[in-house]
Amino acid sequence: GCTSLTSITIPDSVTYIGEEAFWNCTSLTSITIPDSVTSISYGSFKDCTSLTSITIPDSVTSIGEEAFWNCTSLTSITIPDSVTSISYGSFKDCTSLTSITIPDSVTSIGTWAFWNCTSLTSITIPDSVTSIGNGAFRGCTSLTSITIPDSVTSIGKKAFDGYVIINISKQCYSKLDKESKKALSGHKLNKY
Repeated sequence: GCTSLTSITIPDSVTYIGEEAFWNCTSLTSITIPDSVTSISYGSFKDCTSLTSITIPDSVTSIGEEAFWNCTSLTSITIPDSVTSISYGSFKDCTSLTSITIPDSVTSIGTWAFWNCTSLTSITIPDSVTSIGNGAFRGCTSLTSITIPDSVTSIGKKAFDGYVIINISKQCYSKLDKESKKALSGHKLNKY
Protein backbone atom coordinates (compact mmCIF):
# COMPACT_ATOMS: atom_id res chain seq x y z
CA GLY A 1 0.00 0.00 0.00
CA CYS A 2 0.89 3.65 -0.40
CA THR A 3 1.29 4.36 3.31
CA SER A 4 1.95 8.11 2.88
CA LEU A 5 -0.99 8.85 0.52
CA THR A 6 -3.48 11.08 2.41
CA SER A 7 -6.20 11.85 -0.15
CA ILE A 8 -7.14 11.01 -3.70
CA THR A 9 -9.63 12.12 -6.31
CA ILE A 10 -10.46 9.45 -8.84
CA PRO A 11 -11.04 10.87 -12.35
CA ASP A 12 -14.39 10.58 -14.17
CA SER A 13 -12.88 8.20 -16.72
CA VAL A 14 -12.62 5.40 -14.12
CA THR A 15 -15.47 2.84 -14.15
CA TYR A 16 -14.30 0.42 -11.48
CA ILE A 17 -11.89 0.33 -8.56
CA GLY A 18 -9.72 -2.76 -8.91
CA GLU A 19 -8.85 -5.46 -6.40
CA GLU A 20 -6.83 -4.16 -3.46
CA ALA A 21 -6.32 -0.83 -5.32
CA PHE A 22 -5.84 1.16 -2.11
CA TRP A 23 -5.14 -1.74 0.26
CA ASN A 24 -3.11 -0.73 3.30
CA CYS A 25 -3.02 2.99 2.42
CA THR A 26 -2.91 3.68 6.14
CA SER A 27 -2.68 7.49 5.85
CA LEU A 28 -5.58 7.89 3.40
CA THR A 29 -8.23 10.02 5.16
CA SER A 30 -10.58 10.88 2.31
CA ILE A 31 -11.47 9.75 -1.15
CA THR A 32 -13.87 11.02 -3.78
CA ILE A 33 -15.42 8.37 -6.00
CA PRO A 34 -16.93 9.76 -9.22
CA ASP A 35 -20.34 8.83 -10.67
CA SER A 36 -18.59 6.91 -13.45
CA VAL A 37 -17.62 4.10 -11.03
CA THR A 38 -19.99 1.11 -11.07
CA SER A 39 -17.96 -1.42 -9.08
CA ILE A 40 -15.76 -1.41 -5.98
CA SER A 41 -13.75 -4.63 -6.12
CA TYR A 42 -12.39 -7.09 -3.56
CA GLY A 43 -10.34 -5.42 -0.82
CA SER A 44 -10.26 -2.04 -2.59
CA PHE A 45 -9.92 -0.07 0.66
CA LYS A 46 -8.94 -2.89 3.02
CA ASP A 47 -6.80 -1.73 5.96
CA CYS A 48 -7.20 2.00 5.16
CA THR A 49 -7.12 2.65 8.89
CA SER A 50 -7.25 6.48 8.64
CA LEU A 51 -10.22 6.69 6.25
CA THR A 52 -12.96 8.52 8.20
CA SER A 53 -15.72 8.80 5.62
CA ILE A 54 -16.53 7.81 2.08
CA THR A 55 -19.40 8.63 -0.24
CA ILE A 56 -20.37 5.84 -2.58
CA PRO A 57 -22.15 7.29 -5.64
CA ASP A 58 -25.49 5.98 -6.98
CA SER A 59 -23.68 4.56 -9.99
CA VAL A 60 -22.10 1.79 -7.88
CA THR A 61 -23.97 -1.51 -8.18
CA SER A 62 -21.40 -3.80 -6.59
CA ILE A 63 -19.33 -3.56 -3.40
CA GLY A 64 -16.83 -6.42 -3.40
CA GLU A 65 -15.81 -8.78 -0.65
CA GLU A 66 -13.69 -7.21 2.07
CA ALA A 67 -13.94 -3.82 0.31
CA PHE A 68 -13.71 -1.79 3.54
CA TRP A 69 -12.38 -4.51 5.86
CA ASN A 70 -10.52 -3.04 8.86
CA CYS A 71 -11.19 0.62 8.03
CA THR A 72 -11.01 1.31 11.75
CA SER A 73 -11.59 5.11 11.52
CA LEU A 74 -14.66 4.93 9.27
CA THR A 75 -17.58 6.35 11.31
CA SER A 76 -20.50 6.25 8.88
CA ILE A 77 -21.35 5.12 5.41
CA THR A 78 -24.36 5.38 3.14
CA ILE A 79 -24.83 2.58 0.68
CA PRO A 80 -26.60 3.80 -2.48
CA ASP A 81 -29.88 2.23 -3.60
CA SER A 82 -28.17 0.84 -6.68
CA VAL A 83 -26.45 -1.86 -4.56
CA THR A 84 -28.28 -5.20 -4.24
CA SER A 85 -26.05 -7.13 -1.85
CA ILE A 86 -23.51 -6.50 0.89
CA SER A 87 -20.70 -8.94 0.26
CA TYR A 88 -18.62 -11.16 2.52
CA GLY A 89 -16.70 -9.08 5.06
CA SER A 90 -17.42 -5.77 3.31
CA PHE A 91 -17.28 -3.78 6.56
CA LYS A 92 -15.67 -6.32 8.92
CA ASP A 93 -13.64 -4.77 11.74
CA CYS A 94 -14.82 -1.21 11.03
CA THR A 95 -14.66 -0.59 14.77
CA SER A 96 -15.58 3.14 14.64
CA LEU A 97 -18.65 2.65 12.44
CA THR A 98 -21.61 3.96 14.44
CA SER A 99 -24.27 4.01 11.74
CA ILE A 100 -24.94 2.58 8.34
CA THR A 101 -27.84 3.05 5.97
CA ILE A 102 -28.85 -0.06 4.06
CA PRO A 103 -31.13 0.79 1.12
CA ASP A 104 -34.30 -1.05 0.05
CA SER A 105 -32.44 -2.41 -2.97
CA VAL A 106 -30.32 -4.78 -0.84
CA THR A 107 -31.59 -8.38 -0.81
CA SER A 108 -28.73 -10.10 1.03
CA ILE A 109 -26.31 -9.28 3.81
CA GLY A 110 -23.27 -11.52 3.39
CA THR A 111 -21.21 -13.60 5.79
CA TRP A 112 -19.19 -11.46 8.21
CA ALA A 113 -20.53 -8.27 6.50
CA PHE A 114 -20.42 -6.22 9.73
CA TRP A 115 -18.46 -8.60 11.96
CA ASN A 116 -16.81 -6.82 14.89
CA CYS A 117 -18.23 -3.36 14.18
CA THR A 118 -18.01 -2.69 17.90
CA SER A 119 -19.36 0.91 17.78
CA LEU A 120 -22.47 0.11 15.72
CA THR A 121 -25.40 0.98 17.99
CA SER A 122 -28.32 0.47 15.63
CA ILE A 123 -29.08 -0.78 12.17
CA THR A 124 -32.25 -0.99 10.16
CA ILE A 125 -32.59 -4.01 7.92
CA PRO A 126 -34.92 -3.08 5.06
CA ASP A 127 -37.91 -5.16 3.93
CA SER A 128 -36.04 -6.12 0.77
CA VAL A 129 -33.51 -8.33 2.60
CA THR A 130 -34.19 -12.08 2.33
CA SER A 131 -30.97 -13.51 3.77
CA ILE A 132 -28.53 -12.64 6.55
CA GLY A 133 -25.22 -14.52 6.35
CA ASN A 134 -23.16 -16.36 8.96
CA GLY A 135 -21.72 -13.99 11.56
CA ALA A 136 -23.08 -10.93 9.71
CA PHE A 137 -23.41 -8.88 12.93
CA ARG A 138 -21.23 -11.01 15.23
CA GLY A 139 -19.05 -8.99 17.61
CA CYS A 140 -21.19 -5.84 17.25
CA THR A 141 -20.99 -5.36 21.01
CA SER A 142 -22.83 -2.00 21.08
CA LEU A 143 -25.83 -3.41 19.22
CA THR A 144 -28.47 -4.34 21.81
CA SER A 145 -31.47 -5.12 19.60
CA ILE A 146 -32.31 -5.67 15.98
CA THR A 147 -35.55 -6.09 14.05
CA ILE A 148 -35.78 -8.80 11.42
CA PRO A 149 -38.13 -7.82 8.59
CA ASP A 150 -40.80 -10.26 7.36
CA SER A 151 -38.95 -10.61 4.05
CA VAL A 152 -36.10 -12.60 5.69
CA THR A 153 -36.23 -16.33 4.98
CA SER A 154 -32.68 -17.32 5.92
CA ILE A 155 -30.41 -16.44 8.86
CA GLY A 156 -26.88 -17.84 9.05
CA LYS A 157 -25.05 -19.33 12.03
CA LYS A 158 -23.96 -16.89 14.71
CA ALA A 159 -25.38 -13.97 12.72
CA PHE A 160 -25.77 -12.03 15.99
CA ASP A 161 -24.19 -12.13 19.43
CA GLY A 162 -26.20 -13.96 22.09
CA TYR A 163 -27.17 -10.89 24.12
CA VAL A 164 -28.81 -9.08 21.19
CA ILE A 165 -32.61 -8.89 21.49
CA ILE A 166 -34.17 -10.09 18.24
CA ASN A 167 -37.48 -8.49 17.25
CA ILE A 168 -39.23 -10.80 14.80
CA SER A 169 -42.83 -11.30 13.78
CA LYS A 170 -44.44 -14.67 14.49
CA GLN A 171 -45.17 -14.92 10.77
CA CYS A 172 -41.52 -14.41 9.82
CA TYR A 173 -40.27 -16.83 12.49
CA SER A 174 -42.69 -19.55 11.36
CA LYS A 175 -41.39 -19.50 7.78
CA LEU A 176 -37.69 -19.74 8.73
CA ASP A 177 -36.01 -23.06 8.01
CA LYS A 178 -34.63 -25.31 10.77
CA GLU A 179 -31.06 -23.94 10.45
CA SER A 180 -32.26 -20.33 10.66
CA LYS A 181 -34.29 -21.05 13.79
CA LYS A 182 -31.25 -22.80 15.26
CA ALA A 183 -29.19 -19.67 14.53
CA LEU A 184 -31.62 -17.69 16.70
CA SER A 185 -31.56 -20.14 19.62
CA GLY A 186 -29.98 -18.63 22.71
CA HIS A 187 -31.24 -15.15 21.84
CA LYS A 188 -34.01 -13.33 23.59
CA LEU A 189 -36.70 -13.30 20.92
CA ASN A 190 -39.33 -10.62 21.03
CA LYS A 191 -42.02 -12.20 18.83
CA TYR A 192 -44.80 -9.84 17.87
